[in-house]
Amino acid sequence: MLKNKTFHRKKIVTIFVACIFMVICLMGRLGYLMLFRADYYIELATELHERERSIKAARGKILDINGEVLADNKTVCTISVIHSQIEEPEKVIEVLQKELGMDKETLTEKVNKYTAREKIKTNVDKEIGDRIRSYKLAGVKVDEDFKRYYPYDSLASKVLGFTGSDNQGIIGLEVKYEEYLKGTNGKILTLTDAKGVELEDAGERRLEAVKGYNLRTSLDKNIQEYAEQAALKVYEKKGATNVGLIVMRPSNGEILAMVNVPEFNLNEPYTLPTEMAENVGSEEKQDLLNKMWRNLCINDTYEPGSTFKIFTAAAAFESGVVSMEDTFSCPGFRVVEDRRIRCHKAGGHGGETFLQGIMNSCNPVFMDVGARVGVDNFYKYMKQFGLLDKTGIDLPGEAGTIMHKKENVGPVELATMSFGQSFQITPIQLATTVSTIINGGTRITPHFGVDIQDDEGNIIRTLTYEEKEGVVSEETVEKMRFALEKVVSEGSGNKAYIAGCRIGGKTATSQTLPRGTGKYISSFIGFAPAEDPQVLAIVIIHNPQGIYYGGTIAAPVMNELFSNILPYLGIEPKYTEDEKKEYFIDEFSMPSLVGKTKEEAEKSLEEYGMEIEIMGEGTVVTEQFPVAGEKVKTQNNVILWLE
Repeated sequence: MLKNKTFHRKKIVTIFVACIFMVICLMGRLGYLMLFRADYYIELATELHERERSIKAARGKILDINGEVLADNKTVCTISVIHSQIEEPEKVIEVLQKELGMDKETLTEKVNKYTAREKIKTNVDKEIGDRIRSYKLAGVKVDEDFKRYYPYDSLASKVLGFTGSDNQGIIGLEVKYEEYLKGTNGKILTLTDAKGVELEDAGERRLEAVKGYNLRTSLDKNIQEYAEQAALKVYEKKGATNVGLIVMRPSNGEILAMVNVPEFNLNEPYTLPTEMAENVGSEEKQDLLNKMWRNLCINDTYEPGSTFKIFTAAAAFESGVVSMEDTFSCPGFRVVEDRRIRCHKAGGHGGETFLQGIMNSCNPVFMDVGARVGVDNFYKYMKQFGLLDKTGIDLPGEAGTIMHKKENVGPVELATMSFGQSFQITPIQLATTVSTIINGGTRITPHFGVDIQDDEGNIIRTLTYEEKEGVVSEETVEKMRFALEKVVSEGSGNKAYIAGCRIGGKTATSQTLPRGTGKYISSFIGFAPAEDPQVLAIVIIHNPQGIYYGGTIAAPVMNELFSNILPYLGIEPKYTEDEKKEYFIDEFSMPSLVGKTKEEAEKSLEEYGMEIEIMGEGTVVTEQFPVAGEKVKTQNNVILWLE
């Protein structure tokens, strides 16, 4: 009995000691948490009672070379509700239905949803957001936000690109320069009680958003407009499926304009043209949108045709296998192994020098020259000139050159490659390679980005691009400039000729693949002034209806483009004595036409018997030639640009 009592006492003591120990441990832990971890748990408690709303950062602007805003921001609102804070749900539904135009069923579901925060609608006009705010409805939040806005709708749409619902770049420069443009989002933090109701006296904490930087590009809004108008004109006239046009500085790779007709409205990027949108499922719609957004100047390849003869000629001069005076014979075809490959002139050109072969765009001449260059040298110079690599343009999705493997190239493949068939390149690749051949021999990187700026115009970063000098010899450069100027002044590219302007260039007409479909691509690449190239342009017309020859329909586009942009760039005409005799008759002092209406301009020139081509509406802002006040003789044609 005594033993049992002793045992129970010991057990009670042990339990008591254990309890005391546990109390001491708990007090020690509590003391530790209160003294050393207080800040941590205060933060956790605060987080449990905080509601967070994001503040979107204003996206940086995209500017043209002169500072004209091409992509901007528009203030919009995001409307949301916090269920636990709503006091009059029926009134909330009534007001939101009235102001937002949403159906009652959807609103009822959202307003009654038990969530910390339920978004009702984004990208609401600020005026509407302000009206909703004025009702002072408990539980309804109106947060100001930013939506991307493009002042010129479709201008350079496939270059600029657009943004998604959360303001991130989707295509074009918007996605390429995302890291600079996007900025940093901010936050609004408000305190609530245990039920989630916002505490009126607690105020709010704000972490302000940081605006993105601005991107200044080499695009020139005015040149882009000139180029789009010229491309749209031939697109509509010839019923083409697409027209691409690039204008760039061959000396440094700056792109002044890039056109893809038809363009699309950047402010409504998910809206298909009416004729495409009928009876379209969601999957098919996405495919059509992808095609609509596609930049054919960089994303797609094509057979260049005779414009590629510029490369073949340069490779031949570099390897020393031909001179301008070498003679050839063109009977209208050339037989290579078992293939009869014809010239575009069925009856042939007869005897001609290499210079004449370039001017006539004669296939047999270039087949002979390609054979002289040989497969090894042909591929050597393709690599040297940069044709086998991508250009590195600062746009996403650039396609690479599609070329035969060298070991698979026989006499027939070499013959067709020499005049631009049986392989494919991108328009930007061709423009870049021709720039290398005529700019003095420097391989440049085509680009849009010039520098990154803040809102005060301070340069944060100057963008630089790779260049490779000595790719083509100066001697070859001079020969190619001379020969390509002859193509325009006396050869197959004569429809690009402009009196007083020394223009070099090359025409091309190629079939689309698969062959035999009756579809063609017409193109022209040109540069000016021929002796010191300051601007280069390429126009590509896909599937023109009716006459499809590059010299007939593409060269005139270049004529119209250069007629507008050369004076704009300050490249003054210099008439030769022969041009003065041919294009001018009676001397007179050219009156100023700028600021006059169409009718006033016509009346001013009617006494001289001059033909006038009017473009646009409004008053005269540009006159082609001659310059006001200059002593000139009556010219056959004056182009007036109205605005």
